Formats: sequence, structure tokens, C-alpha cells
Amino acid sequence: MRRNTSITLLSVGHACVDVYQGAVAALVPFFIAERAYTYAVASGIVLAASLLSSVAQPVFGALTDRWAMSWLLPVSTLLGGVGIALSGLSGSYPLTLVFVAISGVGVAAYHPESARVARIAGQGSHRAMGWFSTGGNIGFALAPLMVTAVVATGGLRWTPLLVLPALAGAALCLPVVRALQQREADGPGATVPARSDDIASFVKLSLAVVFRSIAFVGLSTFISLYARQRLGGSTAAGTAALTVLYLGSAIGSVLGGSLASRWDRVTVSRWSYLITAAAIAGVVGVPGPAIYLFLALTSASLYVPFSLQVTLGQDYLPSRVGTAGGITLGLTVSVGGLASPVIGSLADATSLQTALAPLVLMPLLSWLFFRNLPEPAAPYLGAAPQPKTDDTDVTHASAQRPGLR
Repeated sequence: MRRNTSITLLSVGHACVDVYQGAVAALVPFFIAERAYTYAVASGIVLAASLLSSVAQPVFGALTDRWAMSWLLPVSTLLGGVGIALSGLSGSYPLTLVFVAISGVGVAAYHPESARVARIAGQGSHRAMGWFSTGGNIGFALAPLMVTAVVATGGLRWTPLLVLPALAGAALCLPVVRALQQREADGPGATVPARSDDIASFVKLSLAVVFRSIAFVGLSTFISLYARQRLGGSTAAGTAALTVLYLGSAIGSVLGGSLASRWDRVTVSRWSYLITAAAIAGVVGVPGPAIYLFLALTSASLYVPFSLQVTLGQDYLPSRVGTAGGITLGLTVSVGGLASPVIGSLADATSLQTALAPLVLMPLLSWLFFRNLPEPAAPYLGAAPQPKTDDTDVTHASAQRPGLR
């Protein structure tokens, strides 16, 4: 299997998983409309997906550090889809929370192992990881369009149709899983000496990602409602705003990988967070259709460091790359959902504009944590022989993690 082929399959599969992370926020306006939920109650649905996912991600990361678990990719993809598919069938709020939480567990199980597999498939390339992350971002971007097309047509009772991307994603990742399992059966290759873990830098990185997550999840939960308020109240205005927010993330991830090939990852991330703070201020404060321009800039700048943070985490914890992936790609992203009820309660008490204003501070806090972060001397896979062409098996570098053997 060619490297580009494996990365493409993983990227599309990533899109089919992350569409369910985006679907949770996209469903919020429909839950409010059909069930008369308040902002705070509706944001509890986002919390349900985030909370269980936050707990589960480091657990799955630790497990993948000990054992090869490539089979998790198709299984977790299906679990993420089934939870969202069932979420609209019952009028019971507790049952809705349970189904959304099931989807969150599927997403949690997917990310640590997929990050490790993608790093192997990309042979340490920042651009390859950028494309892998872009797949997930495209899934986010498609979520509001998919949810609106289905739920606006038939109501929440049509949510079972939302399982279709999960079926496709599970099928697409099977060739990569088979390639990895075949490599395991063929036996180990040459090992690469591990560097020591830099736990202090990893903690700072994780805190930076937490604040980034609060900004993104806060916007993704409420930007649809906010845009409808600012632009005349149409559903189309809200859907367009959420789509712009998600679509800009795909551009940011690709751009981040390219910029990191010219400058180091830490420098690129620092500048992106400063730009993000100014962009969020524009979203909150600038009236009229210009909100879409600032949303696009916010999304792109928030996602420039996204894949870079995943590889930085793996390089700070070279002996525990599964745990690193579970935290940087999963846990700290999910933690942002914990802030949603706070934003929702503030919006109920004041206004959405007032509730979203503090999000300007979040990227500035991320920038502070990045100020003194070192750039790792060598990437996680840097000691491995690098292929001269793309005609390399997806599992070429699999021996560089003992658990894969």
C-alpha cells in the first residue's frame, strides 16, 4: 500500500468519525426548537458527549501504548455513528444524553490509536499529519450540512440516517487495519532508541490545547444561534456560520503542516494564537455579514497548530505516544465541552454576545503557555530510515513502537 493511499484512507475515515463531533453542536438548535430546551439545557448535550469522552481518551491512549489495537478504528467509528443516530429518537432528555455519550466514547476510542497509526503511515511528516487532521476537520465542516439536510427535512426522528458516514468510514479504514495486522504477523523490524520524556513541556502543551478547545467548542456550540440573532434569524444564516467555522479548520490544518516544514512547530503555533485572539474579537464585536470573514480567520488560525500539537505531544512523550495522542488529539479537545454549560448559563442570564466575549482570552492563554516551549530536537520517527518514494507500506515504521510488534 502506498503511503499516500494509506493517508488518504485514514483522512477520509477521520472525516467519517469527526462528523459526529460536529453533529452534536449542529443538533443543538433542533433540540431547542423541537423540545423547547434552554441554552443551558441544550449545552448539556454537548457536555454529555465531551465529559465521557474526556475520561475515556487517556484510558484508550494508555491501552494503545501497551498493545496494538488497530481494530479500534472501525469499531469506534461505528460506535460514534450509532450514538448520534439514536439521539433524536427519544424525547427523554436522559436517554438523549446517554446516546450522545455513547457517541463520545466511540470518538474517544478512535483518536489515540488513529493518531499513532497516522504518524506511522506518514513516516513522521508534518504535512501527512496535517492532511490526516484535515480529514477530521472536513468531517466537522460537513456536519451542519448533513444534520440540517436530514433533520430539517424529517425532524429529529430522522437521525438514524446519520449513521451512514460511520458505515462508510469503518469500511474505508479496513485496508489500513489489515496492512498493520499483516506487518505484525510478519515480525518486528529494527528498533529506534527512545528519547526521554519531557513531561513539563507536555503539561504546558496540554494546557495550551485546553484553552484552545474552550474557544473552539464554545464557538461551535453557539455560533449558529449567534449568527441567526445577528443576521435576521434565518436557519440558513446559522448553518452557514457553523459551516464556515468548520470548513476554515480544514484550510488551517493543511497550512499548519506546510508552515511547520519551513519554520518550527512552536513558532508557527505562537503566531497562530495571537491571530486567533484578534479574529474572535471580530466575530463577537463586528456587526453584519463580516462575521463570516472573521469566523473563517478564527477557524483557520485555531487549526494551524492542531496537527502540530499532536506531533509535539508525541515527541515530548516518545515512550507513550498513545497517551500523548489521546490527550492532545482527544482529552484536551473534549475538555472544551465542559465550558459549554457555563457559556450557556451566562447567555441565559445576559446575552449570547456577552457570553461569547470571554472566548477572546482563550487563545491568549494558549499563547502564554507556548512562549517558553522548546522545539523537540528530533521528531518521533526521525531516527527511522526514510523512504525515497511513496511506494512504502503503511506499516514501514511500525516497529518503532514496541506495542505494535
